[in-house]
Amino acid sequence: MSRVEVVQLLVSPAHRLAGRPSDGPSPGPADERVTGVAVRRGLGLVGDRYYARPAHRDAAVTLMAAEHLPEGADLRHTRRNVLLRGVDIDAYVGATISLDCGAGPVLFAVRRPARPCAWMDVTIGPGAQRALRGRGGVRCTPLSDGTLAVGPAAFRVVTGGDEPG
Repeated sequence: MSRVEVVQLLVSPAHRLAGRPSDGPSPGPADERVTGVAVRRGLGLVGDRYYARPAHRDAAVTLMAAEHLPEGADLRHTRRNVLLRGVDIDAYVGATISLDCGAGPVLFAVRRPARPCAWMDVTIGPGAQRALRGRGGVRCTPLSDGTLAVGPAAFRVVTGGDEPG
């Protein structure tokens, strides 16, 4: 087990990065960042645009390492759900991980990379898509119910990967 920090959580009811990046993001709430969120097994984050959508059940929650973002960028720019500091989450594709923010562990199956798209060059800045290749976060399936909250957390690899030293 290692200590990490949940830096930000984003729960967005709307898919704001659709269409052509040159058209800019669609309107939505001024700030979709939250301090806590309920997680439901096999469904995702309660209130998020991908919650309980069959096409996204194996990738309903996205996690990203804060260390990979340039200064000033945040989850609103990436459209990822959970920004973690202290773990290279991209290294855990294929693993099952546990994230405990103090209310008990929440298990996630880390399914595949969350590949950066052309929107990153618009929302973060020119060259961001290329810079984030292999570091754009991961798409996960929640394997248990629970809650996530901004602040310190315990990270643990349950299966399929090595615990960071």
